[in-house]
Amino acid sequence: MGVGGGGGGEAAAVSAPAPAEEAGKDAEDGSGWTLKAKLIAVAVLLWVLGAAALGVFLHSYFRHAALRKAEEGLVSMCEERARMLQDQFAVSVNHVHALAILVATFHYEKRPPALDQNTFADYTARTSFERPLLSGVAYAQRVVHGDRESFERQQGWIIKTMKHEPSPVQDEYAPVVYSQETVSYIEGLDMMSGEEDRENILRSRASGKAVLTRPFRLMSNHLGVVLTFPVYHVDLSSDAKEEDRVAATAGYLGGSFDVESLVENLLRQLAGNQELVVNVYDVTNSSNPLVMYGSEVSLGNPSPSHICMLDFGDPFRKHHMVCRYRNKPQLPWSAISSSSGVFVICMLVGYIVGAAWSRYDNVKEDCRKMEELKKQAEAADVAKSQFLATVSHEIRTPMNGVLGMLDMLLDTDLTSTQRDFAQTAQVCGKALISLINEVLDRAKIEAGKLDLESVPFDLRSILDDVISLFSSKSREKGIELAVYVSERVPELLLGDPGRFRQIITNLVGNSIKFTERGHIFVQVHLADHSNLATEPKVESVANGMNGHKDEKTAVATSVSLNTLSGFEAADSRNSWENFKLLLSYEKNEMPYESVSDKVTLVVSVEDTGIGIPLDAQAKVFTPFMQADSSTSRTYGGTGIGLSISKCLVELMGGQINFVSRPHVGSTFTFTAALQRCDRSAIGDSKPVMLHPLPSSFKGLSALLVDRRPVRATVTKYHLQRLGIACDVVATIELALGVLSGRNGSSLTSTKQPCMLLIESDSWGFKIDVPLRSRLLEMKQNGPPGLPKTILLAAAESGKLKAHYAVDSVITKPLKASGLAACLFQTLGITQSSNERRDNSGSLHGLLLGKNILVVDDNKVNLRVAAGTLKKFGAKVECVESGKDALASLQVPHKFHLCLMDIQMPEMDGFEATKQIRAMEAKANEQAVACDDSETDGATRAARWHLPVLAMTADVIQATHEECTKYGMDGYVTKPFEEKQLFQALQKFLDPGMSS
Repeated sequence: MGVGGGGGGEAAAVSAPAPAEEAGKDAEDGSGWTLKAKLIAVAVLLWVLGAAALGVFLHSYFRHAALRKAEEGLVSMCEERARMLQDQFAVSVNHVHALAILVATFHYEKRPPALDQNTFADYTARTSFERPLLSGVAYAQRVVHGDRESFERQQGWIIKTMKHEPSPVQDEYAPVVYSQETVSYIEGLDMMSGEEDRENILRSRASGKAVLTRPFRLMSNHLGVVLTFPVYHVDLSSDAKEEDRVAATAGYLGGSFDVESLVENLLRQLAGNQELVVNVYDVTNSSNPLVMYGSEVSLGNPSPSHICMLDFGDPFRKHHMVCRYRNKPQLPWSAISSSSGVFVICMLVGYIVGAAWSRYDNVKEDCRKMEELKKQAEAADVAKSQFLATVSHEIRTPMNGVLGMLDMLLDTDLTSTQRDFAQTAQVCGKALISLINEVLDRAKIEAGKLDLESVPFDLRSILDDVISLFSSKSREKGIELAVYVSERVPELLLGDPGRFRQIITNLVGNSIKFTERGHIFVQVHLADHSNLATEPKVESVANGMNGHKDEKTAVATSVSLNTLSGFEAADSRNSWENFKLLLSYEKNEMPYESVSDKVTLVVSVEDTGIGIPLDAQAKVFTPFMQADSSTSRTYGGTGIGLSISKCLVELMGGQINFVSRPHVGSTFTFTAALQRCDRSAIGDSKPVMLHPLPSSFKGLSALLVDRRPVRATVTKYHLQRLGIACDVVATIELALGVLSGRNGSSLTSTKQPCMLLIESDSWGFKIDVPLRSRLLEMKQNGPPGLPKTILLAAAESGKLKAHYAVDSVITKPLKASGLAACLFQTLGITQSSNERRDNSGSLHGLLLGKNILVVDDNKVNLRVAAGTLKKFGAKVECVESGKDALASLQVPHKFHLCLMDIQMPEMDGFEATKQIRAMEAKANEQAVACDDSETDGATRAARWHLPVLAMTADVIQATHEECTKYGMDGYVTKPFEEKQLFQALQKFLDPGMSS
């Protein structure tokens, strides 16, 4: 408690600054966030201002574009009106000019004149339609002062001024002699009595062109001007001098011009008149323009205007037209919608960019947190792996001592009770080691550190080993346990035999655990020939499972089926019909479809056990999950085996699935991708444990009596592995007929069978007495060439041989080695020396006389290792540390092999091996320097190389790559197993395999 309290206080003291640090970090984060918020606010403000500026710019642009377009339209319309006004005024001037020519022709060139007042008035009245804008025309004759009296006597009236008073004396006069009726009131008035009229007369005769007066109010109250045109006695050239024009002047033709009517008529004819306001000005005096048309009142709203100069033909007076819109041009919707739309789009873009940036920050922050979590998870994974490695080592180390001591104890003289106790303890210890291995395998799979080997192995031998492992339990329960491997499966395969055996062991172990009657059948076929698929399939039944309405009543019926034991199987595809189809593929020697070295196997494990409930089938492969809580109490187990098997199958490139029917059974099927392997390809780098079958039975033939075709095929498979030809009959009566040479028997072999194998249920207690008696009689009185009678039974019993009067009894499950041993004894065939060797003898021959150094810091493990190795004839020395191992292995030394523990204090096994390799390299270099002519460099480099094998209880870290990195040659796990020890040592100590 004191230590705990001290640790807690120390932890509190260490963690005391944490709040202050976190507060400082929070303050720093808050300050940073405030600065970031300010920057974001400034950025948002600038963006809004920029968007508003862009909207204002676009608004102004579209507005000016609209105004510019309106001005262009105004210019076009104003120019058009000015041009038409000039044209119409020119037409009126031309008519006045024509009238002046008329007066000159008929008044001056005719003698006597052909023109008088009545004629002129009548003519002008009748041609007034040609001059619609002239309110009236009149002709004023030029009269000099000397001719005034005669002129007045001739006319009969006196010359008067504009005020109707007698004209005063002056150099010349311009009295109106002819006038249109509309202006007859000016007859006799002197046009030169008015100042402005006088100026017009003088300008017109001097220029020879029509001249205009200032605008004034006509009798119609319209604004107008007086047009004055000179009339000459003679025709003058266009370049006549002013004096000549004055001298040739005869009079003046004038007319009042209605400007308002002219402009009104013009605007009425044109479209868009309502949109424009037109003003016509006399701008001879630019400082004081005179209105000729239009209102002088200014419009309320300023609008664009345009000025067009007007040329009415008067060289002395200037006129122009001003046009403007009546109303201010409306702002186009495009200016509003476009600018508003752009502003909204900018806001949306800003929002999207802001949201994207915020999302980016969030994702970045999430990535940072994920990176931190990843590091924490990796650290936790490393910690978990280290914890598991430590736990593995700490648990397996004492278990190694327990099992080793029990193994050594069993080699001593014990009473039957003591031996039973020791064997029970050994079984429990191995079960605990198996459970630890499963948990650690799951941990290695989760950590991704489980690597598969690639070594040659014999699949059929592995399956025989698995059958041997469960043979006693199957015999205790009285169930059939059998294995069948297709002839097309290669003899040797390249893969991981240990993991393949682990999968099969898990599946068969589960089947043994949950099966109380019926059979367990393991089949192996090639995927190209097998109709077994990894996708499950259960044929639908009308009334539910197996034809029963209730799951609880779905039990197997008493009807015998064509299966291994006669009980119904869960997967209908494993029927005898499909099995026959596969056998036909083998007999027809169908070629293997794949030309590559890859071999895909389909392995199925079929049982007739309790099955898996439907609601539990979804979680079958979930670690530590079982069908229900009662399963573990009733049958035991942890529920981890199937999970590991699934992971191993997937590592082998396959899939695993199952079909299960409650109270009927389960069938697990998996595929595995392996490679072909020829015996010639087996080298030192790929050691393999081969168990060659004896060849002494080749050429023999047998007759099998079995009423179940599937079971008969399995028995025939094992006999054929030994080279024995086999024929099958269904009953003993048929077998007797064959043995007696009765016609009608059909055998594939022409030889007389040397053995008669009978299934126990084919020769039971209910067999007909005559048949039984006849068989016994043939055995006792028949010729010496009669075959040996062998009974195939599922249970061990010493009374069977005597009861059935047979030569031998073979207890199932069948395997080739057990069948061969029985046949050697029954047939009296002598075994060769090679066939009598077993693994234990091989290991003894391997270790006999070898000097082995064992390095371990645990004294119990040292005793166990030394005892195990000495049992097989090795000379063992033990040291307890890596430093002691370095001292013992100074070159030269006497050892052939070193078994070194990995986890040791001061210097672990990896560091010790590293220094051993350094010593060997230094010794080899010195040997090369001393004698360069002895051998080549490659041989010298391998002169000193002690095989060092890691001896560890840590199955997590003890991988081949890890050991190779530090110079080790391999590893063996504790506790020792003879087969594993033989495989590890064979390549280093066997002269036939060593390099």
